[in-house]
Amino acid sequence: MKRTFILEDLDCAHCAAKIQEEVGKLDGVSNCVVTFLTTKMVYDVEDDKDKEVEKKMRAIVKQMEPDVEVISK
Repeated sequence: MKRTFILEDLDCAHCAAKIQEEVGKLDGVSNCVVTFLTTKMVYDVEDDKDKEVEKKMRAIVKQMEPDVEVISK
């Protein structure tokens, strides 16, 4: 399943790369891409791990960029 999110107020390209790297390491995730210019994150996730991955992804984003709001698209 492909998931798309907007990372509202993302203002650090280095942080975007780190978020992409960490989310891409999560069990069940493949092809994670965070595009800094559009503040969009897209990843593929196994259907049965979607909710767990989203919870962990939001925690990663909050840890690295506390002011960023993750919006489901």
